[in-house]
Amino acid sequence: MTFKDILKITFNLAVLYIAGGLLLAAVYAKTSPVIFKKNEQEKREALQRMMPDADEITKLGDWAPHEKHAEYYVAKKCGEVKVRTVEDEKTGEQREEKECINPEVIGYIVQSFGKGYSSYINILFSVDNNFVVKKIDILHHAETPGLGDEIVLDYFKKRLQGKDLDHLKVVKTASEEYVQAITGATISSRAVTEDGVKKGLEFLINALEKGEVEHGS
Repeated sequence: MTFKDILKITFNLAVLYIAGGLLLAAVYAKTSPVIFKKNEQEKREALQRMMPDADEITKLGDWAPHEKHAEYYVAKKCGEVKVRTVEDEKTGEQREEKECINPEVIGYIVQSFGKGYSSYINILFSVDNNFVVKKIDILHHAETPGLGDEIVLDYFKKRLQGKDLDHLKVVKTASEEYVQAITGATISSRAVTEDGVKKGLEFLINALEKGEVEHGS
């Protein structure tokens, strides 16, 4: 193989890599807005499931459990909702805008992470104005199939409902006062209950006390 052949092969490979890079960039530029909108829609739906009675759910801020990005929100019920039609300045399309009159805080939603047996568990939960757990959802985990992965099942999530800060504690025996662990998966149960939800609730209460939002206003 001559030096000229080597240069030709190198040139062809460079052209191929550049073309591939440009193609990937074009695909990303086209699909990323779609993916972003889809993710935002899924987030809104997940938040609404946590607080179905809320007319307005607003982000309060960010925090970093286990150095992972998480968010927390306030949920409000409107005394009255006014709907008006406005025209988009760019597209000229008509769209509806809602105005929340006399909003009342009905609770909060917190995203948190708990360190499980084999993964960090991504958790979303809601509490009422008395900081009592209303609902909980597991957004992502990689716990042991047949054991720790039962944290996603309703029977376990319901064990956290109605619990306040003092009663978010895992026990191995049947209990109405505290949270009974999943058989054979105490670590995963504690990751959700104590490391995830309880610490998330402690953070929320501290954030409210520091003036992030006026509680109950």
